[in-house]
Amino acid sequence: MPQKTQNTPMMEQYLTIKAQYQDAFLFYRLGDFYEMFYEDAVKGSQILELTLTSRNRNADEPIPMCGIPHHAAQGYIDTLIEKGYKVAICEQVEDPKTTKGMVKREVVQLVTPGTAMASRDVDAKENNYLTALVYDAAVRSYGFAYADLSTGELKTALLADDESVLNECSSLQTREIVLGSEISDDLRENLEKRLNILFSYQEETAVNAELSFLTSEIQQPLLTAVLQKLLTYLSVTQKRSLGHIQKAVVYEPAHFLKMDYYSKFNLELSQSIRTGQKKGTLLWLLDETDTAMGGRLLKQWLDRPLIRESAIAERQNMVESLLNAYFERMDLKDSLAKVYDLERLAGRVAFGNVNGRDLLQLKVSLQQVPTIRSIIEGINQGEWQTLLLDLDPAEDVVTLIEQAIDEDAPLTITEGNIIKNGYHPQLDAYRDAMSNGKQWLAELEAKEREATGIKTLKVKFNRVFGYFIEITKSNLGALPKDRYERKQTLANAERFITPELKEMETRILEAEEKSQELEYTLFLEVREQIKQAIQRLQKLARAIAAIDVLQSFATVSESYQYVRPQMTSGSHELHLVEGRHPVVEKVMGHQAYVPNSVHMDSTTTILLITGPNMSGKSTYMRQLALTVIMAQMGCFVPAESAELPIFDQIFTRIGASDDLISGQSTFMVEMMEANQALRHATPNSLILFDEIGRGTATYDGMALAQGIIEYIHQHVRAKTLFSTHYHEITVLDETLAGLKNIHVGAVEKNGEVVFLHKMMDGAADKSYGIHVAKLAGLPLPLLERASSILASLEAGGSHTAAVKAPEVEEEADVQLSLFSEVSTEELNVVETVKRLNLLEMTPMDALNTLYDLQKRI
Repeated sequence: MPQKTQNTPMMEQYLTIKAQYQDAFLFYRLGDFYEMFYEDAVKGSQILELTLTSRNRNADEPIPMCGIPHHAAQGYIDTLIEKGYKVAICEQVEDPKTTKGMVKREVVQLVTPGTAMASRDVDAKENNYLTALVYDAAVRSYGFAYADLSTGELKTALLADDESVLNECSSLQTREIVLGSEISDDLRENLEKRLNILFSYQEETAVNAELSFLTSEIQQPLLTAVLQKLLTYLSVTQKRSLGHIQKAVVYEPAHFLKMDYYSKFNLELSQSIRTGQKKGTLLWLLDETDTAMGGRLLKQWLDRPLIRESAIAERQNMVESLLNAYFERMDLKDSLAKVYDLERLAGRVAFGNVNGRDLLQLKVSLQQVPTIRSIIEGINQGEWQTLLLDLDPAEDVVTLIEQAIDEDAPLTITEGNIIKNGYHPQLDAYRDAMSNGKQWLAELEAKEREATGIKTLKVKFNRVFGYFIEITKSNLGALPKDRYERKQTLANAERFITPELKEMETRILEAEEKSQELEYTLFLEVREQIKQAIQRLQKLARAIAAIDVLQSFATVSESYQYVRPQMTSGSHELHLVEGRHPVVEKVMGHQAYVPNSVHMDSTTTILLITGPNMSGKSTYMRQLALTVIMAQMGCFVPAESAELPIFDQIFTRIGASDDLISGQSTFMVEMMEANQALRHATPNSLILFDEIGRGTATYDGMALAQGIIEYIHQHVRAKTLFSTHYHEITVLDETLAGLKNIHVGAVEKNGEVVFLHKMMDGAADKSYGIHVAKLAGLPLPLLERASSILASLEAGGSHTAAVKAPEVEEEADVQLSLFSEVSTEELNVVETVKRLNLLEMTPMDALNTLYDLQKRI
């Protein structure tokens, strides 16, 4: 009969721990398994595709449960983290052999989407940022901070408004943000809708010596508060030293080229609009990095291009020096390719989850530094001096790993064979005892076979019975009486022991056990010594990352024949001669791409671009924006020559897309993006507006387009590219001195149109919408009718009144009128074609028949 469930001491322990981690899956260690119970088990079994069983299955309310082997736990943790969940790992913190009653258990780590270090979802060239946010109503500002637990990066900034928070979070692609109760529901809702972000809450903050050191150089109270919130959360969840976290650095978003969420999305800087992937983006084009650190730094530089002329010139000088040293650059790439992820290796050392193979990777990486340094010194003309100072080869770390860690070290650190012979005398003694003992066992087996005459006699070992002599039952008759002491009987064999074998077993097993314990202790000592060099290794990693990005710029610039742009912070002159869209050119090939120039002198504010769809207007506009971004990153640019002002912000509205999640139409999104530019742009900004106003009625759209152009010209004065289908507003060049008309060239011949994809001065003289429809393959009767309607509208000067549809004749009349226009001979030709058996005709027969039909009509 079912019994009422009574919680055992173990389940009481489980429920007590689970109560502290309500928002996480609790992995509760039982022997060699992690178990989940109750709701965790039901939900976890579905997500992880595990078998759901139950505890106390005969009770009224059996407890749902499921489990996973502890050695395979990482894969299951990764799956849960990738889906946005948290996992609390609960371990036995007492030795069951020496504990009476319940073994004590504690959560040793809370793994979350923002703190995952070993997840397969963490790409080597991607950072995994955890962010935190605090709002101070008195100063109406946000304190914002972010950290990458795997690399130790820690930065903070003051942000003015909700939009700035959204932009920073989207730029960092953060998956988790730590909040307090003061954050508004509106901002929370926007973060969740736009970024699908996980919210974690940390109301209380703890201050200790380690955390205080990390924030010691921060003067602003709001920044200190948000850093304390972030670091407290890390300390509470990770429950270990955060010794690899670097001192907090304050950054100012205004110190970099500012691009909002929409602009980065529209320009496809790191994510393709169509696929959501890296391929087909500017990051994809520029990424010729050879290290994981370089790949991550490249993305950071792409997100935050420079606005200081001297800083841009410094990077350009280094790129140029690499361009002029081809062979040295090839040697540099070879050395960089052998450098592992120093940042994350240093993080693993500090975090305590490094293994022997990780340390061997660290050694190999550090051994490349002298070569890298020598190459840079060979091409240095002064511009590399700062980076050279940070290229510390850490020879003491290399020597330590070389002496201590075996070249064939296993992945585990508790089962031996990780420390080199000769490193520690006592370990060598244990190994000698094990080696001699095993030699003694081999000699014993040979001696006993000789003495007994039993050739199949074997000396064996298993973990339960230790060492023993095994003889099959068919050979027992040949065994002298009382030679051995019986130990175990099997179905087809007997196992024996001797006093000498028992003594040697004790000696060997004791040596093995003590050897493993000593190796583990020695490995921890090595790890602690390397931990003292963490800050040096992190500084080295940053220097190598920068070198890698700069060589990537040089490689790309050489491959695609880019040129060094001339940057002028005090000028409003913009001259891009024969510029190309870098990504489109890579896809199409250099020969197929049609280059275009952009010329805007100091008095020209707006280029008004007319021309049909498919002709290249959007590409032309994106081309300029990407060229500006590349130039201000320090890279060379795709053009014959380039003179560019330094822009402070880029605003874009290119392409039509509904924001369905927020319930906003294309036109609403268009107006919101336009509003961002009109309110925040300065005379040093770049604005790209593509077909503004087309999402509403013609007169509405035309009025808005003209109003926006006039406002930019009179109030904003930013450099602006504005493409439109409203040919009527091209007359604005007569009243707006800073506006210049340009158009996409096209050639029309015999009713067919060919777009030249070339920008020309002046406004387009006509629209080619019907020609584009023809290229798209619309039905011929429809196109003819559209042409007729267009002619009527143009003749009447109307742009809104529909042309009356023609009356539809009866089908029979239509058929008669068609046939009345066809001669008898032509009808005979049709009949002949119908009767042709094409499958039995040779190519020559087909040609002759076609010639004959042509003569008849």
